[in-house]
Amino acid sequence: MADATASLKESGHRAVMTSPRATGDSLAVASVSPISDEAQAAYSVFCRTALFAPAQSPQWVRHWTEEIRPDAILATLAVGGRPVLSLALEIERYGPFRIAHFLGGRHANGNFAAMDPARLDEITRPQMRTLFDAVAAARPDIDVVALQRLLPDFDGTANPLAKLPSFPSPNLSLAVDLDGGFEAVLSRMNGKRKKKKHRSQARKFETAGGFRRTQARTPEEVHSLLYAFFAMKEFRFRRMGIANVFADPQVRIFFHKLFAEALKESEPPFLLHGLEVAGKLRAVTGSSVGGRRLICEFGAISEDDLAHASPGDFLFFENIAEACRNGFSVYDFSVGDEPYKRQWCDIEMKHLDVLVPLTLKGRMLASGLRGNASVKAFIKNSPKIWSLTKALRRKTAGKKPQADED
Repeated sequence: MADATASLKESGHRAVMTSPRATGDSLAVASVSPISDEAQAAYSVFCRTALFAPAQSPQWVRHWTEEIRPDAILATLAVGGRPVLSLALEIERYGPFRIAHFLGGRHANGNFAAMDPARLDEITRPQMRTLFDAVAAARPDIDVVALQRLLPDFDGTANPLAKLPSFPSPNLSLAVDLDGGFEAVLSRMNGKRKKKKHRSQARKFETAGGFRRTQARTPEEVHSLLYAFFAMKEFRFRRMGIANVFADPQVRIFFHKLFAEALKESEPPFLLHGLEVAGKLRAVTGSSVGGRRLICEFGAISEDDLAHASPGDFLFFENIAEACRNGFSVYDFSVGDEPYKRQWCDIEMKHLDVLVPLTLKGRMLASGLRGNASVKAFIKNSPKIWSLTKALRRKTAGKKPQADED
């Protein structure tokens, strides 16, 4: 999709493209480079005043590239000599194709690329085309840029990437409106029953040996909570016959560093909470802060003698209450439609997928990916078919795990 009207300077895997598509004196310039120390430093400076979702934060970008060592690039659009949009992408092989997607792969959800909030109206579709032209010029081996699970907006700020041709992501994202505080939330969510259940759970935990809710405030506590979480998740995925997306040792190290380094900030952007009963961790959640949203990125429970007391539900009750006290407007359960989320959620969000083919092969792949997404959406939005699918997964547990965890 190279543009013959644009001027291009290219060296190795670096490219700078200038396009006359911009109006007035605002010339659009797109640059693409490997994610080096220099590129990360520039990205961190831009992010000081930019809007971005947690998985595009400088901390995420730094730790993911250091630990996973992906083939990664930074694509930046500048208008009038100042950056307005920056995409941190990794390139992976998909059969005979190469796809560029957000750093973090399936761990990156609710995506919103780093953007200057004061200049979003300057980001037009033709200017974004300039950005993808530069990607194609710098990396002619990339067939498709797949920007998946995009937030339509960030705290009310529309996502400019949603201006591109898109389609709904297969998985819903569920959230809780925290307007009015926790009592107001409970009043909308069968609060009397929730409070009664919460008191009953507390009594069971006291009888079992006492309990406490914890938040990791030291690197040692981060490691303790994550070790417990990975063990819980591994057991659950194996039982369900699903591939464990946390199995890679480097991915685990990434999360250890991400949450531990976050503690150095006055307001950590990544948080870990746990519920300990009788001296043992029974539930763990990992959250991120995205504007006025507290996002539950992952969670797990220990499937032992206290599983019947629903330690996960108890921890979510406490987490949501604290999110209200801390002034968040939304508690976001992130991607995936599950019954335990439905007990709380009154917001359904449909993320968007944008596929930008850069080659002829890429056009073929994009068509196939759209079709695959449509099939997934049909299955997951059909309760009977989705229930049957999950039952078949459990039945085949112990055989080769299925790749789709959702």
